[in-house]
Amino acid sequence: MPLIALVIAALAVGFEALVQWKWGAMGIVAFVALTVGIKAKNVAIGGIGAVILVMLLAQSG
Repeated sequence: MPLIALVIAALAVGFEALVQWKWGAMGIVAFVALTVGIKAKNVAIGGIGAVILVMLLAQSG
């Protein structure tokens, strides 16, 4: 069980580093807002995070 938790934590840190490298600090803010919104079942915060991520994805393309 601790091995699974360690692997999941490593994947999360790796994904966070990828987001920050690709989209900077605003990408991290958007990812955190989306995650908090989903966990708290708050549509407004999750929606704001999703919209920011979509805007960043559209800008980089």
